Amino acid sequence: MTYTYSYHSPLGGIMLASDGAKLIGLWFDGQKYFGSTLSGLHEEKLLPIFEQAEHWLDIYFSGQAPDFTPPLAMQTTPFRKAVWEILLAIPYGQTMTYGEIANKITEQSGLSGMSAQAVGGAVGHNPISLIIPCHRVVGANGSLTGYAGGIDKKIKLLTMEHVNMSSLFIPRKRKIYRS
Repeated sequence: MTYTYSYHSPLGGIMLASDGAKLIGLWFDGQKYFGSTLSGLHEEKLLPIFEQAEHWLDIYFSGQAPDFTPPLAMQTTPFRKAVWEILLAIPYGQTMTYGEIANKITEQSGLSGMSAQAVGGAVGHNPISLIIPCHRVVGANGSLTGYAGGIDKKIKLLTMEHVNMSSLFIPRKRKIYRS
């Protein structure tokens, strides 16, 4: 059985999901891949894991770095799990590029190379947003790209963590002119 719980954050609603003991999902309402780890049957219920996650979120949204991580169950491929474990190691208030993550995976696995795009796919499919901090990943040139919760939320999260935003930039949407 899968369980869910709703949390109201300063950035909007968040749904948490659990297998009963560990967290398997955390999504902003309307986020890309919302509910990707939910089975067909799930029940809304307050569980100890949700209380731990709620405490983590309360600390985080108060502008502080939580000093613990609730128990997580990463239901995924070995490659995605390796990427997500690197994300967990990105310190609060800091960022890392897709290329830097690719280099770490290359070092860990003994491969001769790794595509930053492959890393981007793994980052983008992270079902436990915030706690596995995919919002801290930026493009090689400091561009704020690729957050399933939306670039506006990514900017707010990084600002809340006091990331030096002067070294980052928001790609502008290109206008398409038709003749």
